[in-house]
Amino acid sequence: MAVLCLALAAAPVLATAAEEVNLYSARKEALIKPLLDRFTAETGIEVNLVTGKADALLQRLQSEGRNSPADVLLTVDAGNLHRAKAAGLTQAFVSETIAEAVPKTYRDPEGHWVGLSLRARPIMYVKGEVDPAELSTYEALANEQWRERICIRSSSNVYNQSLVASIIAANGSEAAQDWAEAIVANMARPPKGGDRDQIKAAAAGQCDIAIANTYYLAGMLTSDDPGEKEPAEKIAVFWPNQPGAGDGRGTHVNVSGAAMTAAAEHPEAAVALIEFLVSPEAQAWYAEVNGEYPVREGVEISPVLAAWGRFEADDLELSELGELNGAALMLMDRAGWR
Repeated sequence: MAVLCLALAAAPVLATAAEEVNLYSARKEALIKPLLDRFTAETGIEVNLVTGKADALLQRLQSEGRNSPADVLLTVDAGNLHRAKAAGLTQAFVSETIAEAVPKTYRDPEGHWVGLSLRARPIMYVKGEVDPAELSTYEALANEQWRERICIRSSSNVYNQSLVASIIAANGSEAAQDWAEAIVANMARPPKGGDRDQIKAAAAGQCDIAIANTYYLAGMLTSDDPGEKEPAEKIAVFWPNQPGAGDGRGTHVNVSGAAMTAAAEHPEAAVALIEFLVSPEAQAWYAEVNGEYPVREGVEISPVLAAWGRFEADDLELSELGELNGAALMLMDRAGWR
């Protein structure tokens, strides 16, 4: 709480220096606007919000160049954050508040971006069709017992690219290539649709295993739509690669994150906004409303997430996921993962 007080104590000065900040967000407005309104109420800094798909926002920043009005980019996945950095669209910034609040694993080593929330990508299975005692690691999904039993998105999806990048980091390129080829052989159907579609396909009996981010399942479980909730209730979560299973490196996680743009004209306000988004108040809101895990310790998670139990996360520095993204893409292409 002392960190939050420090950030808010500095807010009047920042508000005087720059009374607005321009945010490009891959988050839908409903999933970020309430937090931005709180930030404005507490600091006096108005937030001008532009939302769009992650790829479209990166293309927009590139086309606008130094004339871009954006001060902050909020996007999903370390792969996208790395792409923005590699394209020269971001700049390094320093914040003691962020360094104290967010573990080094979830920050760019050169200070270009910081994780705001964690999303885990575990194994999900159909209750009654899979005995969780049969499950252990991501690597074990390559075994023949899972032939034609797995639903997973296409290789064009950055979440899967980062998952494969984590396999490369853990086991090397050759082993990761063998793994990807085996996963393709074990797919119950050609990849199609998003994470929710994999969950629904499993619930409908098209496969027994789905790989998906937890916040999708959480959103389905808390939905008022029976078409979302009923399939989700047939699915259970298994945390792979826990201590005692294989190398026990932990379940693959990724982040939604924020970066200051290279063209930022309101850098102080930009840092103030990012600091607010890692404050206990904002982290608690993320956890409750978005079904994601906080990046900082000591913040309570939602009851839905708590029901799945605690897990050990892979402590790989997420910047490596971005650095290995190109290798992961080529590997998936060679494996026939479309």
